[in-house]
Amino acid sequence: MVLPLRCGQRPTPSPRSTPPRAVVLVEGISDQIAVETAAVCRGRDLDAERVVVVPIGGAHAIGRFLTGLGPLRTQVRLVGLCDLREAELFRRGLATDAGPPRTRTHLEHLGCYVCVDDLEDELLRAVGTAEVEALFDSQGDLGSFRSLQSQPAWRGRQPEAQMRRFLGSGSRRKLRYARLLVEAAAGRDALPGPLDALLTDI
Repeated sequence: MVLPLRCGQRPTPSPRSTPPRAVVLVEGISDQIAVETAAVCRGRDLDAERVVVVPIGGAHAIGRFLTGLGPLRTQVRLVGLCDLREAELFRRGLATDAGPPRTRTHLEHLGCYVCVDDLEDELLRAVGTAEVEALFDSQGDLGSFRSLQSQPAWRGRQPEAQMRRFLGSGSRRKLRYARLLVEAAAGRDALPGPLDALLTDI
């Protein structure tokens, strides 16, 4: 009997005897964690489905990464998730003989989904500031977050901006909350649109 995966439990990778069916290109490790967590929350096992999520080390690396795929590029389904400010880099990287995709809609038709402004922003909006604060509290981080809010540079700023700064300021905090925020969004049936569309596409 195979037990279903719980939300937040990542499947154990197994040696691949066949090439992947699909490759998901993301900018960084936190994006990889978010995609893999969202898949588990949807009851998916990407390893069993031969889907690989690859952090390419920033949008500027997409051209070099795709070139490095060689013939495999035409043999797998390529999908991607990128920030709004990096969409042009993905657009040029996905250029074909017919030219680069011309619009965001065309990008999505090719399987590249754009977050506004980035996936972190999308998740904070999906979860909501009150729920994010409750999440900080559950992780013992609310006091540290309040300290950031009281700093002159951040006092009176929008809560979402404060939360973004807080998530990016601690060692590995952004990686840890990538999973927690996706779980919270999935629990509200509110996965961000680009992330939801990407999962549907693979």
